[in-house]
Amino acid sequence: MAAKSSFKDDLYLAVNGEWEATAVIPDDKPTTGGFSDLADGVEKHLMADFAAFRDGQATPPNELIQRATDLYRIAGDFGRRDQEGMDPLTPRLAKIERLASLTALNQQAADWDRDGLPLPFNIGIEPDMKDTAKNAVYLYALPTILPDTTYYAEDNPAKQPLLAAYRQTAAGLLSHTNLDDDTQSAYIEATLRFDATIAVHVKSNEDKADYPSQYNPQDRATVAQKMAPFAWDEYLQDLLPSEPQQIIVTDPGFLDAFASIYNDDTFTDFRAWAYVNELLSDASYLSEELRQVAGTYRRALTGLSALPNQDKSAYRIANQVFSEPIGIYYGRKYFGEAAKADVTKLVQRMIATYKQRISDNAWMSQPTKDKAIVKLNTMVLKMGYPDKANERYDHFQVDKDASLLTNLLAIHRAGAAYAVAQLDQPVDRGEWGMPGQLVNACYDPSRNDITFPAAILQAPFYSLGQSNSENFGGIGAVIAHEISHGFDNNGAKFDEFGNLKNWWQESDYKEFKRLTQAMIDEFDGRDYAGGKVNGKLIVSENIADLGGMAAALSTAQQDDNVDLKAFFTNWGRIWRQKARPEYAQLLLSSDVHAPNRLRANIQPQNFDEWYTTFDVQPGDGMYLEPERRVAIW
Repeated sequence: MAAKSSFKDDLYLAVNGEWEATAVIPDDKPTTGGFSDLADGVEKHLMADFAAFRDGQATPPNELIQRATDLYRIAGDFGRRDQEGMDPLTPRLAKIERLASLTALNQQAADWDRDGLPLPFNIGIEPDMKDTAKNAVYLYALPTILPDTTYYAEDNPAKQPLLAAYRQTAAGLLSHTNLDDDTQSAYIEATLRFDATIAVHVKSNEDKADYPSQYNPQDRATVAQKMAPFAWDEYLQDLLPSEPQQIIVTDPGFLDAFASIYNDDTFTDFRAWAYVNELLSDASYLSEELRQVAGTYRRALTGLSALPNQDKSAYRIANQVFSEPIGIYYGRKYFGEAAKADVTKLVQRMIATYKQRISDNAWMSQPTKDKAIVKLNTMVLKMGYPDKANERYDHFQVDKDASLLTNLLAIHRAGAAYAVAQLDQPVDRGEWGMPGQLVNACYDPSRNDITFPAAILQAPFYSLGQSNSENFGGIGAVIAHEISHGFDNNGAKFDEFGNLKNWWQESDYKEFKRLTQAMIDEFDGRDYAGGKVNGKLIVSENIADLGGMAAALSTAQQDDNVDLKAFFTNWGRIWRQKARPEYAQLLLSSDVHAPNRLRANIQPQNFDEWYTTFDVQPGDGMYLEPERRVAIW
């Protein structure tokens, strides 16, 4: 790959080629550059702060940060973890091993759920998509060992190497249990059989990318009948504060096949699967030896040559558990109220541009435009970090005398109890989808809100040291990207309150679907990382990228000193990424975002300003024929 390229032929390489030629991916990471580098910087700051809290060189600012510090200290005590070995996990494995029958599981299923032990399905309490003021019970299919159903095809070259790595991981961990050698081997084979059965009946990542298709409400009696021989009604009565009359089924194919997946004949396979699943889930919280063995499969999946060191691993455990309190700490110390107010103004300016673009839209009728603008007017902005942590964290206690796993299991139980209790409570629209220290952003269609954590609001995305044009090519496009999710192929089906509702005129939605297909076609089938890009899997993010660039470009051009070369250059810069081949292949099959290089290169080709700014002509690598260019928002 050439280290340098012309803007006319490859924007991504013109901006990032020299960097990519020499960039080195850290041993414990699947990527470097862009988002990853910013995340490393944030983590470095926070790890230094938490080390100071742990060592008594600084005082945690509040009780939740103190608890996070205590958990960090426990997680980093590898002397104790090595001495304990498998002991903290052994009682849970023994409980699974003693499970004698379907009837026995039926009698204790709710307790298993509360304790986080594996069941043959998953449930969650979330806003009802058609009435988002209320919470509802969602039924989910089981996850598969391989990252997508497409990996199970016999001609998928990754299938056998990944299954071999999984076998190696399971065998390495099982050798530390009290099971004899024959039983260990039998458990692995049974686990793989049960997993293969699941894979036949669950949605692919492409199917799951159609978010509204997860809304399949069925009455409880119907679900109970399909869930037999599992005692569904008794389980719900024991677990929930009230009895729901309706269950929202996210994967109807899994529910319809449930009786063939889980029954008397497959029970021993399920029990082995549950045992191995529990072992693989918890082993990384035990000794260093077990942590290393437990990471074998992940290393194969992502191409990592090493796991994070012990201190980084310990911090990440605390950060994961106390994510929102740590995000508030990070936001207050490293971002602040002034920066929050400044970026909020930028978002409001972008929304104003979006309203104007919708008003000027040539293919939408006025009634649909009016509804879209109402949705923009109602959109909630969550900038930087919340004012206070969600009350669930008040229930997370840390016992300094208990093992790491014991603490994590107790915290899980507290979190699960809090989640279940929300069934009878109104939806808290103030909840944040991301913590302040996360380098990312999101749109929630069920709340019609956009969240911009403090950590992403830094260079190259945003900086007072950058020109307005650079900032619009960075954070401006990302902000408008999240706004655009309210009008992508998923978000367009939700109203201003986040309810799944058709607010479109029929002719408008027909045209929108045609344009959506054009967006699919623009990316579909392109060669990347030894495979082909799936245009349907990534269409929602591509619509958001297209809309984000359109609004950001329009806003940038409102400035007298606009510099479109700087705008497009920073757009290319924010997608800088060098990835391990295994990880690039994983993303190609599972990530709803286009590969970074394609995100950088393809979207600009849809805009006239790209061609005039860099004098791009037919025959240049970055030229796209006018009739193939896509414009939606």
